[in-house]
Amino acid sequence: MSDSGAAGAVAVPEPVVIPEPVDWGTARRVARIVAGRDALADSYLGSSLDDDFADFTARSEVLVGEFTGLRAPAPVTAIVLDRKGWVDANVESMRQLLAPLLDRVGERMASSPIAPIGRQLAGSEIGALLGYLSQRVIGQYDLLVPDQPGGDAVYYVGPNVLALEKRFAFRPRDFRMWIALHETTHRAQFTGVPWLRDHFFSLAHQAMSVVEPDPRSVVRALSNAVDELRRGRNPLDEGGLVGLFASPEQRGVLAQVQALMSLLEGHGDYVMSDLGVKHVAGEERMARVLHQRRNSVGFTGFMHKLLGLEQKLRQYEVGEKFIRGVVELGGPSAIDHAWRGPENLPTIDELTAPQAWLQRVEHAPAAH
Repeated sequence: MSDSGAAGAVAVPEPVVIPEPVDWGTARRVARIVAGRDALADSYLGSSLDDDFADFTARSEVLVGEFTGLRAPAPVTAIVLDRKGWVDANVESMRQLLAPLLDRVGERMASSPIAPIGRQLAGSEIGALLGYLSQRVIGQYDLLVPDQPGGDAVYYVGPNVLALEKRFAFRPRDFRMWIALHETTHRAQFTGVPWLRDHFFSLAHQAMSVVEPDPRSVVRALSNAVDELRRGRNPLDEGGLVGLFASPEQRGVLAQVQALMSLLEGHGDYVMSDLGVKHVAGEERMARVLHQRRNSVGFTGFMHKLLGLEQKLRQYEVGEKFIRGVVELGGPSAIDHAWRGPENLPTIDELTAPQAWLQRVEHAPAAH
């Protein structure tokens, strides 16, 4: 028998729903506009992208597994996107990444009379940043949303691939194989090292948690970032998105993430280069071109810019130099020490001192 109508019943208040401080629908719309439309997307050359990347990604996964010893538990999925598709895939990724910060900002914005305007403005500014990045990314391993449809996939941004092939007269099949080697290396890192994904998320959330959740600072920082874009400068070059919000003291907590990302990107370049020499015609010229265009290749390149982890340390060059130094000192399997536990990851200082890192991890007690 229901007692919902009994006298004296106390009404239970509805839970208060705090709106997110970013209007993600606005972010998606603005990003898609900024991303633009490349005429090459309709080119007859685009029809080969799906088949080529499906083939080369599967082949690369085998080669990377044999070369590194890191193997994913399930076969890879290759997805070719246009820029707007990349935006749609990454809006949710950014939403998850920024959640620790935005949850706290939302609490402060809830009682503000200008909250609706602030949400739309924040969405517009984030959309502008995503739209800008969509013009630069070539490939990306989808780390952040593995449980979503198409998750744990490797993305390729078709118009950007075609544009580079046309501009530099790259042989399409060789260039596509070369890109696939890099992205499948990142997937091998995060799926072949059981603890790495959780460790990465833990560090990323720590980085977000140090930022002061002042809504006015967030909106002001995003507005300044868009002003920088209009002047032809990338606001993510010096401090990234976190750097736009964080104080100089707070940026110190980013050092661990910076070291990890430098290791992963350097390892990706090392594997791509060594395998590319054997399996890709024209690898040397591709590497030179890519070196000049280093803003955006791969998931970790995007994350480095987003999280503000580049600072003055060139993660690709330093990371690859570290890997090669370790291999020269200890042989090809010496870098495997890094995959045995978070305590074995190199520090910022050790990235420029591979011998010191190798001595530390070789003499460390075995983990139980």
